[in-house]
Order: sequence, then structure tokens, then C-alpha cells
Amino acid sequence: MKKPTSALLLTLLLLGAIVAPRLMAANLYPVLMSDSWGFMDKSGKVVIKPQFERAEPFVNDLAAIRLKRWGYADTEGKIVINPQFDEVGPFREGLALFKIGGLFGYVNPAGKYAINPQFDRAGSFSEGRALIRLNRRYGYIDKAGAIIINPQFDEASDFSQGLAAVEVGGRWGYVDANGKIVINPQFERASAFSEGLAPVRLGRRWGFTDKTGKLVINPQFEDAREFSRSLAPVRVGRLWGYVDTAGKLAINPQFEEAYPFTENLGRVEVADRLGFVDKNGKFVINPQFDEAQSFTNGLARVKISRRIGYVDPDGKYVWNPTN
Repeated sequence: MKKPTSALLLTLLLLGAIVAPRLMAANLYPVLMSDSWGFMDKSGKVVIKPQFERAEPFVNDLAAIRLKRWGYADTEGKIVINPQFDEVGPFREGLALFKIGGLFGYVNPAGKYAINPQFDRAGSFSEGRALIRLNRRYGYIDKAGAIIINPQFDEASDFSQGLAAVEVGGRWGYVDANGKIVINPQFERASAFSEGLAPVRLGRRWGFTDKTGKLVINPQFEDAREFSRSLAPVRVGRLWGYVDTAGKLAINPQFEEAYPFTENLGRVEVADRLGFVDKNGKFVINPQFDEAQSFTNGLARVKISRRIGYVDPDGKYVWNPTN
């Protein structure tokens, strides 16, 4: 599987295809009824009536909503930032990314421009830094909009555990929050640090490096994803399994796809259907969904035949699939 570039990740975030599980707040979930979006609580009760063309999960008590353009609503359903943006991201560290007139900037919870739209590309804030692109080069800004790390990289990713993966001359390494290279560019690809380890590719195989640049799990896998709950998805041949932090297979390769664990459940694909396994590799929710997101605050969003629903960790529907 080809790793997504930072630009592609940004596009997916803005379109709501990827929402970091830890970010959802308020225990409210977007639901679709009769072609309009509203929000339910964890019990499946509708608490914000369907009224929006699109709705994304709450983050820090604000949810992106669309009425011809994108704005934000609070947990009572009141629009607190008028729809005006072409694209938006979730609020992170007090600011939300937006796009208007082809340029990216940042807005605060009061709806005021905190950083004027000026960037070709940009990402959400992480650890006090946000990825931006100017003149086809990536760098980083702080929350005041000041450029802290000059645009100089061919590609780059968000900061995680104090380091960000960057590409220089076709090779990937890592920089710290001040832009100092702490792991020299040497990898064919590199992903974010999690639990002290990061997936990296060398010699067309994926392994894991620590924060000193030492390979602690030798490159041997066809693909790999970040650690979560001390397990990381890896692909051996055509099948995915999970390894522990020592590089030992904890769940044997048997899945068509596998994703990091959240809330003690791993999302996996078998025969083009998604389900969930525990840390022993046992199915807790059998593969049955056309699409599924990871668990967040005790529920997972799923889709069957274009119908969206929510299940609890036992696989019971809290919201039956609707279109």
C-alpha cells in the first residue's frame, strides 16, 4: 500500500475521511436522516435535529457543518461560525484550518482569522506547529503565524512526539520543533512516531526506528503502520497482521487490511468486509461492513450499502444504518 503524502492527508482530513479518534469530543456523533445531517448522543438519541448538508465530528465542542459552505456549530446545534469557507479542518490546539479563495489560513473559536489565508497547502496544528507549503516547499509555522522552520522540504508531515518526518532530495529523515535535523534523511519513506517508534522504509521493506535513528525492528515488511496499544499493523506478503514493540508477530498475518488499535479493538478487513479484533486477534465484531471507522468514545461509525450506522464494542447497533 502506498503511503499517502502530506498533501493527500490534508485533502482527506478536510473532506472528513480521516478524523483522528482522540479528537472527537462532546460524545455527539453525526447522523444522516432523510438526506440531512444532525447529531445523536451515545445512546442513539437525536439531540441536534438534522439540518445540515454535511456534518463532521465534534472536536473541542465545535463541529464543522456545511450549508452551501463550511462553518461550525456548537453542541446545542447553534451556528457559531457562519458558513463561509470552501474547506475546513477540525479545531486543534485552539485553531482550525480553512481554505478560501484557493489559500489556507486559520480561524479561532470566535470565528476570527487568527492567521490570514496565505498558504498553498497547510495542515492542522500539532505540538504547537503546523505544516505549511509556500512556493512548492514545506515548512512550519507557530500559532501566531510566524514561520519557525523555513519552507525547504520536498514533503513533510505533522509533528508527533517531538519530531516530524521530512523529505530532502528523495530521502526522509526527522526534524525537531526548531527545524534541526535529528535523524538524517536516509529512508525511502517515513511515518509519524508513536510510542517511541516510527515506521520507515529502507530497501523497499518497512521496519521501525527509535528517536535516535536506530533501527529497532529491521526492515522486513511490505508495509507498516504506527504503533498503538503496543501493537503495529504490518504486511507480510499480501496479508496484514500485528507486531509488538520487539518486532515479534503478535497476531499472525491473515487480513486484507489492518489498522492501529483504538479502545482495545483493531479494525481489519477480510473478504472485502470490515470487522474488529481484540489484541489476541480474535474477532469481537465479525467482518460485515462495507466501510468502518475506528472506535471513538465507545462507538464506531460503519457503513453497509451506503447506509451509515454506529455500533458499540459488542457489535450492537446504537444507530441502525440509514441513508
